[in-house]
Amino acid sequence: MITSTSEHIYGRDILNQLGIVCGNTVRAKHVGRDIMAGLKTIVGGEVSGYTEMLQESRNQATDRMVAQAQSMGADAIINVRFTTSQVAQGMSEMLAYGTAVKLVDGGETTSPPPLS
Repeated sequence: MITSTSEHIYGRDILNQLGIVCGNTVRAKHVGRDIMAGLKTIVGGEVSGYTEMLQESRNQATDRMVAQAQSMGADAIINVRFTTSQVAQGMSEMLAYGTAVKLVDGGETTSPPPLS
């Protein structure tokens, strides 16, 4: 599945927009990660436990978005975006969303990519 943050898949023409697709996950903080994060506020530096948690969340949300697009028969997802929000105390949501599209067969474009 091709995913892109732009509104085009360069080198390919979009035949049809199939609709909005999204995937999300809600994660809770781990007590051990909170303790280490508290220590990092004293000495500074990256909080690798949270970095790993966010990467896992992005990957899972993306996988779910792609699965939804595949179930619609999409070839690609354009305008992919990520957002986060706090759901409850100590719990956050990671949301991935975009527009599922069907591409013209053949892999060739009939027009040059737009200038932007």
